[in-house]
Amino acid sequence: MPSSRTKSSTKPKAARAGAALAEPPPRAIEGLDRTDQRILRVLQRDGRITNLELAQQVHLSPTAVLERVKRLTRDGVILGYEARLNPARLGAAMLVFIEVMLDRTAPDVMESFRAAVQVRPEILECHLVAGGFDYLIKTRVADMAAYREMLASVIWALPGVRETRTYAVMEEVKNTTALPL
Repeated sequence: MPSSRTKSSTKPKAARAGAALAEPPPRAIEGLDRTDQRILRVLQRDGRITNLELAQQVHLSPTAVLERVKRLTRDGVILGYEARLNPARLGAAMLVFIEVMLDRTAPDVMESFRAAVQVRPEILECHLVAGGFDYLIKTRVADMAAYREMLASVIWALPGVRETRTYAVMEEVKNTTALPL
């Protein structure tokens, strides 16, 4: 006799129902209470929200919210606000990651490399990593021809570069700066 049960998904209910809409359970973060975390979640979604709207969303008075935001900024939890731009509309549709190996990992070579990277606006991010190479660079360019030019004129001109490997992104599956709170 066939079962009257229906097959259920193995995904948690929140994942099936659109987890992006659900607020994650609060985590214990030193120095931040639940209200601070709610404020930060809202500000990560909309950094241009008015203080009044923010106060309404977190169920506090505007004065209390303003004081909390000032404290979070003063304490270095909120680093700033910026606009998210559409790279395709600005001629930078191609996202590229570059592995960089230095010729030596001596402190003076690494410091020279770091200082040179800081002044290059083409380099969006640069991370010292553990593993089979030294640095991982993120950049955006218009197309492969623009990347080849940037590789020759910028990346290979950085001090101490011995070898690079390029990873051109075919599809951005997820791109966010929002931290889970």
